Amino acid sequence: MLSLAALRAAVQEALAYVSAQPDVAEAEVFAAANVNLTLRLNYTSHIPSNGVEEPKSVESYGLSVRAAFHTREGIKTGMGSEPSDLSPAGAALALDKARRGAVLDPEFVSLPTPAAPARLLTRYHDPALGRLSNTRLLAYGWDMLEKGLDAFQSSEDLLAVARGQAAGQSQELADLGLILGGDLVLLRERMAVASSHLPQVQTDESTMVMSFATAMVEAQNAKGSGWSVSSHLADFTGESAGDAARRAIAAMDGQRVSSGSYRVVFGPQPVAELLEWILLPGLQVDTFYAEASPFMGRFGRPIAGETLCLYDDGSRPGLAGSKSITDEGLPTGRTDLIKEGTLVGLLSDYYNYRRILNDPRGREKLGVDPATVAAALAPRNGFRAGNGGGRDFGAAPTTVPTNLIVAGREEYTQEELFRLVGDGIYIGRIWYTYPVNGFTAGDFSGTIVGDSYLIKDGKLAGPVKPNTLRMNDNILKVINNILGIGAEPVGTVRWSSDQVTWAPEVAVADFHLEEIGGYMDEVF
Repeated sequence: MLSLAALRAAVQEALAYVSAQPDVAEAEVFAAANVNLTLRLNYTSHIPSNGVEEPKSVESYGLSVRAAFHTREGIKTGMGSEPSDLSPAGAALALDKARRGAVLDPEFVSLPTPAAPARLLTRYHDPALGRLSNTRLLAYGWDMLEKGLDAFQSSEDLLAVARGQAAGQSQELADLGLILGGDLVLLRERMAVASSHLPQVQTDESTMVMSFATAMVEAQNAKGSGWSVSSHLADFTGESAGDAARRAIAAMDGQRVSSGSYRVVFGPQPVAELLEWILLPGLQVDTFYAEASPFMGRFGRPIAGETLCLYDDGSRPGLAGSKSITDEGLPTGRTDLIKEGTLVGLLSDYYNYRRILNDPRGREKLGVDPATVAAALAPRNGFRAGNGGGRDFGAAPTTVPTNLIVAGREEYTQEELFRLVGDGIYIGRIWYTYPVNGFTAGDFSGTIVGDSYLIKDGKLAGPVKPNTLRMNDNILKVINNILGIGAEPVGTVRWSSDQVTWAPEVAVADFHLEEIGGYMDEVF
């Protein structure tokens, strides 16, 4: 993997070359190197399998140039990138692409300018990832798999089924169709950036360890999942596979639930999914600028129940999504979004931050003069997100969360949340969650696919059969019907993302669910 010193030198040399070109008004050079190590679990009890597949390694590096050009029609802006070449020749190719693709942009003000306070994090990555051998990586994978298999083999419930005590016919444990799959992903990111307004090269290095596991007991139509995320290998336990196996066992003999409105408790994964896919786009400056947020004109006003607090903090030490600086060379930090139910801030990158400040309709869009709340819109989230994680030198900066943290004004234990619900449903895992009728409406749909249970008299009862319930509701109603928020947030990451949501369990009233036809019973 390329060193920070190599990236720094390349950016410094490229910026000097680009800035010397007579048609360049201002410029930014960004260079990045990423390594993604992925180990895949693939165990099936009834079909020959490898258990742990060989590691896959993807490494990439390159640079990009963003520039504003003097032209006869006025200032044009463009961006170009060049992979696997940090030389002056690579910089020249990237600049040529930026020049050829440049367009008139009357909303462009400037590339990022210095911001205060200074960066808060240094040396926060895990150097052990750089020394990890293939043999050691495989050992982590086998340890993860063994924790899942141990959970299967030590389960009294599963053994009872195999012995015929529940099924009426004795059979081998393996014949139940035990499946354990998933990924262990190790991500290393390095970047350097400098520009006409930020001539001193800024560098950053971050690491992330993610695991995802799915377990199934096919003969029982049961499925469970587990996951983990951290910034250091020392914090990885491999227990996500054990969690998945235990949840699959707990899901045996699942029941159908009729359509209706229920009191529910969302687990961490559904909370993260609903926030990231449905709510968060409406809490970004670019969405307000485009008049596409469900909260138009409501800055500084209540938008949710008084207990809800939501903020993003990329500078929090020890959290897996933390970064020292953005991909625009600006310091990360905390942005409060919702405070005790009131909209108090928005996520932004630099371009959209300057656009809203200069928008003649900015007051109408926000509900307040943007200049009076500029600190609440500060560009702390301009990142070049890659598919599967990493800082993508070929992508333009956009607004990307880091550590999205959910908290309650009052916090509850899980037992207290169940008592608040009384009779209802625990929703543990959802998928294919998407907005309906556009983000402005707040409507959404999605499917409950596992890890879900009935709640009766304030306690967990039997499991809900996977893939038999669909969510059809409205996120604005959900955040205004919160009964209570749990006290224990769990780091939750969607597959192919290095954005982390620290999500507790959340109890909600009057949530609408629809029963899915019987043909879905066998679909996983």
